[in-house]
Amino acid sequence: MNLPDDDAFAPPADAVAVTDTAPPTTALFNNDSGELALDTRRALVQLLSGPALDGRRHAKLWPVLLRDEVAVRRRLSELFLELVIDRDAQVAFTRQADTGDLEVPLLLRRAQLTFIDSVLVLYLRQRLTQAEAHGERAVVSTEEMVENMTLYERAASTDRAGFTKRVHASVEKVKKHNILQKIRASDDRYEISPTLKLLFSAEEIQTLTALYLRMAAGDDAHATQPLSTDDGEEA
Repeated sequence: MNLPDDDAFAPPADAVAVTDTAPPTTALFNNDSGELALDTRRALVQLLSGPALDGRRHAKLWPVLLRDEVAVRRRLSELFLELVIDRDAQVAFTRQADTGDLEVPLLLRRAQLTFIDSVLVLYLRQRLTQAEAHGERAVVSTEEMVENMTLYERAASTDRAGFTKRVHASVEKVKKHNILQKIRASDDRYEISPTLKLLFSAEEIQTLTALYLRMAAGDDAHATQPLSTDDGEEA
């Protein structure tokens, strides 16, 4: 029987060097080689867990993100992600970086929206625009959402009960992705996340809204694929 000599089990020289290196002064736990401060790491994790870092909901992390924006962007770039910040709306999120012809792994999942999901998102996006134009919070109730969706009932289904069920499922879906945030002391009113403004451009919303309205009027010849979005989750 042949046994390998001791040298075959010797760790690489650089591995020994890493083991012998003293932990950085920024270390927060055993074997921590990170360089970011604790609050910066928390902001980074919020961005990665998604769907967004909201300055109103994450009041402590928002100023941290602005303070350490360069460092956070650097970390995200190493994951082929891009940081998007709207300082006026106080929201930030990540999306896949445009890497051109460079083949890279995708960290963010792509969420496909059904026709009903897409129409609901468009409606919420419009409500957000209207509210901002008047300097108001964008608040909507479940009843308002369902009522608006009836415009598209014929284009989606002839089964009234089934259609209503699908609408409520879409409402739950956007709530899950934090596009809707429940208003305190209210059972049925929600504030629309300003993140929606960053996910879909005004031009995209205008084009799709016109298309869906034609579909609702019976012009099915213009039917198209529903919206899709990066899911970090974005909507």
